[in-house]
Amino acid sequence: MSQERAAPASAAPLEELSGWTEELCRRELPSVLPRLLISFTHSDSWIEHIQILKIIVEMFLPHMDHLTLEQTFFSQVLPKTVKLFDDMMYELTSQAKGLSSHNLEIQTTLRNILQTMVQLLAALTGCVQHVCATQESIILENIHSLPSSVLHVIKSTFVHCKASESIYSGHLHLVSDLLQALFKEAYSLQKQLMELLDMVCMDPLIDENDDVLNMVIVIHSLLDICSVISSMDHAFHANTWKFIIKQSLKHQSVIKSQLKHRDIITSLCEDILFSFHSCLQLAEQITQSDAQDNADYRLFQKTLKLCRFFANSLLHYTKEFLPLLSDSCCTLHQLYLQIHSKFPPSLYAAQISKAQQEEIAGTFLVTLDPLINQLLTFQPFVQVVLDSKLELPSELQFPQCLLLVVIMDKLPSQPENVQALWCTESQVSLLKAIFYSFEQCAGELSLPVHLQGIKSKGQMEVAVTLYEHVCVHLCTFITSFHPSLFPELDVALLNAVLSANMITSLLAMDAWCFLSRYGTAELCAHHVTIVAQLVKSCAGECYQLANLSVLLRRLFFFMAPSQQVEFIQKFSPKAAENLPLWQCISLQALPTELRKQAACDITRVGIAQCQEWLSNSRTLGELESLNTLLSALLAVCNSASEVLDIAQQTAIMEIGSQLWAFLNPKLVRRVTGQPYIQQTLSFLLPLLGVFVQNLDPHLISQVVTLQTSLLKLEPPDHVCLAVLDFVSSLGKFFIPQAFQDKILPNLSSIFDFLLADRNWIIEQHTLEAFTQFAEGTNHEEIVPQCLRSEDTKNKVISFLEKTGFVEETAAARVERVKQEKGIFWKHLAKVPVEEAKWSSLQPYSKRARHEFPLEEEYRSALQAASGALEAIESLLQKSPGGP
Repeated sequence: MSQERAAPASAAPLEELSGWTEELCRRELPSVLPRLLISFTHSDSWIEHIQILKIIVEMFLPHMDHLTLEQTFFSQVLPKTVKLFDDMMYELTSQAKGLSSHNLEIQTTLRNILQTMVQLLAALTGCVQHVCATQESIILENIHSLPSSVLHVIKSTFVHCKASESIYSGHLHLVSDLLQALFKEAYSLQKQLMELLDMVCMDPLIDENDDVLNMVIVIHSLLDICSVISSMDHAFHANTWKFIIKQSLKHQSVIKSQLKHRDIITSLCEDILFSFHSCLQLAEQITQSDAQDNADYRLFQKTLKLCRFFANSLLHYTKEFLPLLSDSCCTLHQLYLQIHSKFPPSLYAAQISKAQQEEIAGTFLVTLDPLINQLLTFQPFVQVVLDSKLELPSELQFPQCLLLVVIMDKLPSQPENVQALWCTESQVSLLKAIFYSFEQCAGELSLPVHLQGIKSKGQMEVAVTLYEHVCVHLCTFITSFHPSLFPELDVALLNAVLSANMITSLLAMDAWCFLSRYGTAELCAHHVTIVAQLVKSCAGECYQLANLSVLLRRLFFFMAPSQQVEFIQKFSPKAAENLPLWQCISLQALPTELRKQAACDITRVGIAQCQEWLSNSRTLGELESLNTLLSALLAVCNSASEVLDIAQQTAIMEIGSQLWAFLNPKLVRRVTGQPYIQQTLSFLLPLLGVFVQNLDPHLISQVVTLQTSLLKLEPPDHVCLAVLDFVSSLGKFFIPQAFQDKILPNLSSIFDFLLADRNWIIEQHTLEAFTQFAEGTNHEEIVPQCLRSEDTKNKVISFLEKTGFVEETAAARVERVKQEKGIFWKHLAKVPVEEAKWSSLQPYSKRARHEFPLEEEYRSALQAASGALEAIESLLQKSPGGP
């Protein structure tokens, strides 16, 4: 600091003034004040500035006309005062780097500047107190220089105090006492200013004037201060927010169109998240220390109350200004998702005790529910939540699903127009969004995570999986769905049933089955008819047909007997063109007489069609019709074998043997890359297995020999499962001595090969099939021969003892699932569903070039799929069951 600024100038007149009486000050005010203001304006000494300012505030301000304060004093003195403060702050910050215990000169300089700044703040406090004391109602325009100047100084002070650790480079202790004094003075000044602003009156009939602009500036200046003090003083921070909300609502009618609502909402949401994260960190510390009665726990409760305060403030503000918050809906949406992503049962949640979870949920999270209630009718919020282009990171997909379920629960109490707002599909409806969001929660479904269940009378509340949670709430929603929106429900359910994602399709089927049971018999019959027609209209094999077939099979069980009679009349099993339908239906759903009639009809038509196929000497390229016949006959054997007489059973067995005799020489060499031949094997092998007790041993030997050769070609999973179906049935069969040397070694090779398979589906089914075979066979000597490696032996023992193959801690499992989820969705999300669909199972020789009009799209899809497979392979190496 320069010597010129350090030394006071013309001190004698100031000392003389300090001795004046109150009456003398009042009388001489008109002549003295101008001279003082001139001296204040032209002085270059910081100390003299402060002395003059103190004299004016303490001795002459009480005698000034409050109506002319702005013109005569504030507008002339405060701009210079602010500049003076900024100059001192610059000097302070610049010289702070040289502070040390050895450099006494800089230490003295810095302390002098800080003391001067404290005096300046005290003088400003005097100005504010005077205005408060002399006016009952304040017009902001009459003092507009005061709030803006005071807020600038306050913010600058808090910013400096917040950054003091870095500014003073490890020597903070040398000036910490004065910094504390500076902070306290700024704290006191802001409290006084808020009292003053609370006295401001504004004319509600005037929409636009300087008062409105001044108040808006004040509110946003306080908002800036909030961002500075958020981590410095929680109580002061909360009180500042309380004042901002109070003033915004008090003057709502005149300032609502001028306020930057987005800034206020964003800042409030940031403070909520900051407090919530602090709360979770404290809860983790408490959980790890396993202690409740300590300082951490008291701080946890204090921080939790702060969370609730901020949430209530947001709730209050949102309620009053909702029509103006269209550009804040994304922020509010993200707030909900971020909070729930860090709270159990999210995979990304903090590890906190059950007690702390309940405290947080009961104190803080409950405030988010009424927030959703407020936003429920707000169209911009609907558009944000249901945005079809919404791409959420892995950790926010589960909270999005929970949010959609919460919204779904609230809609039944809303009028039809609100339900339509969410459920009428323009781009994405709520139902479609739920299925899509549910599909993205693969990790949460596989663990599975558990959520709070629904209490029943007389029963304890039981935690439920995510699947149960969504399914139950979806079905409940269906019961209250407005009739005018039923077409939207039908579309959403059908689209989800046709999903390439199995778990999504299953959820839609469960909901559809509930709808059929909840509705009338006529509604159920109507649904069955529609699905049946869809099944018949599907050309070739595809996952959509498989999904519809499962749905038809399930819905058929809910039909009334009279409706089943009508269905049989409409889709008669006597007609060959209806066999694709009857292959999907379990005859167990029919009463005994109807079951017997349908089984006989299907058997008669199926056998006749198979014989015709054989007599026409069809080629392997024409297996589609044969596969339908075999599938229908297998369905009868699996679901209605008890109503078939001996002649019918013999006829099915004989036609199966004839087909085997015709196909056997051609199967193995043609099976690779021929989907229809693979399908034929997957139907014919289980069909032969049904009658294994009566089959010719020579045929059984042929089948087992072919299966041994077939497995070396690495056939698709469904063929491997058909092999397992057949060999497991051999446990009931006593192999004649003449065939044992050929059949038994092949059987052991089959089981040994499949038990070593790393595909978990094949692995599980092989263990089940092997156990079934081993328990029933008379050829005990083959059992040890199937277990040729120590790994295979341990696997079978673990299965029999119902213990896991690999031990994995809960935390390790969660981390693995999170990694898998992130990698799967990163790659697979790039492949649109339309481009990832499997083509129909046509033999390659019959595919024409014109069937691929989207060659570039397929190539792109395959490249994305290849990247996904590489990521999956990497994960499998790390997984417990990986190679």
